[in-house]
Amino acid sequence: MRKEEGVAAEAVVASHRTVVELGAIASLEDADGVLRRAGVLEGQRFILGPDGSYDLALNRMLRDLPSWGVPSRNGQEAYCSELMLTCRFLHEARGGKTIWEMDGADLRALKQTRLFAKDPDERIEYGSWQRYIAALDKWVAWSLDAEILDAEPFRYVDKVVMTPNGPKQVRVNSESEPGKSGQPVRFLPYEDYLLWRDVGLRGFLPDGGRDPKWRGRNGERNALFADLLVCTGMRLTEASCLLLPEVPPLEHGRGGFRLSKATTKRSRTRTVYARRRVLRDLHHYVAIERDELVQRKRMDGAYEWGDGHRVVRSSRQALAVAGRSRAWTYASLTYEDRLRLLSVDARGAELGPLWLWLGESGLPLRSSTWQSAFRRANERCAALGLDFDVHPHTLRHTFAVHMLGLLLRQTVRALGMREDRRFTLAQIKRLLIGNPMRKLQLLLGHAHEHTVHQYLDVLDEAQEIVLAALAEWDEHSVVLEGLQVDEVSR
Repeated sequence: MRKEEGVAAEAVVASHRTVVELGAIASLEDADGVLRRAGVLEGQRFILGPDGSYDLALNRMLRDLPSWGVPSRNGQEAYCSELMLTCRFLHEARGGKTIWEMDGADLRALKQTRLFAKDPDERIEYGSWQRYIAALDKWVAWSLDAEILDAEPFRYVDKVVMTPNGPKQVRVNSESEPGKSGQPVRFLPYEDYLLWRDVGLRGFLPDGGRDPKWRGRNGERNALFADLLVCTGMRLTEASCLLLPEVPPLEHGRGGFRLSKATTKRSRTRTVYARRRVLRDLHHYVAIERDELVQRKRMDGAYEWGDGHRVVRSSRQALAVAGRSRAWTYASLTYEDRLRLLSVDARGAELGPLWLWLGESGLPLRSSTWQSAFRRANERCAALGLDFDVHPHTLRHTFAVHMLGLLLRQTVRALGMREDRRFTLAQIKRLLIGNPMRKLQLLLGHAHEHTVHQYLDVLDEAQEIVLAALAEWDEHSVVLEGLQVDEVSR
């Protein structure tokens, strides 16, 4: 039951985005100041009820998500969508209830509707249901901490799960469905990735020739972004919000990107490594294509930002911002902060954004733009008879599967075993559980080692990955030898 009756509004069913730069309103002179002092960011989602009412507590919870383990903008928007759809279900199917009146019976009804609907088009996958549960569990934890709920509205149970370190007891929502993803891991053999990239993003034909009808102007940039994902295992948000100073120098050879905890999932800093060819192409993009675009847009006054953070000096460790007494570290910069970083010279003249990936307008490209580029690439491939359904996260899985093949190959070599022998799934698990899997976990930035075990099933069905990792991935072996494994944190 809820403690504060006055906070509730009508059942919420619609979400919107905040525009902070409102200027003066007749009844409120400092509207944008009020929003900023309340911690409301530009473009932040908020939820309204069917009558336009605004639930103060629910929307405050959405604003607090970064401090509750959901730092990425994509994650925050996903939580907002799940909560909004839950509230819509309560309003339309549970007698006009608000989310604050939700109980275990409502959750079971929601599960029945979403997972087991009679119409297949209305059913969601188990993975989608787990995201629902994660959003609701986060709402429960926040509401109990804020003393808005006085008791958990759902039933939680203790379950024993197997981990590499033996059985472990965990507490889970009784309506969760752990271990039922409903979908196999999606990844691409490297040859298929190259075909999808060249046809879908670069405008080639399936036979390797140039398509005379291709009118894309950003094919090489988009292909480079995909190459970066597939050779580093970065998540979409992590790669899309990189800054120029975070690009490693080419002469170092290894290409280590230090990902800030402000942009990674679960706020975990990690280093990922790019192949030298990809790093060389990235420097080429910065020095030629990107620089030409920025210089042209500067002449048009595209960077006269009134609310930009004006950066006078930058390094791989920190930024010096005009008017600020202390340097800014990358760990303190959120996604939205990064969008507003503007490099200036000693005289204060605008030089351009520090955001690495820019669109034709010369302005930063958001994650949603990359998702649209991947969708168009899939559509182009389909029109040419190629059956691909590639998303940014598909390339992360592709990296993980091929990297796992390389890890196994290294383990086999270290044990003096023949590389051409075939292994059963049980043998593969015995070879990999432990240090190699911990290394893969570090490279992917997962919180728990057991998360990467899903790729073992793929290896059982793709023996060619077990027998020989592709030559292009051998460059990672030097990196893996130097990767420090923290045995204590296992």
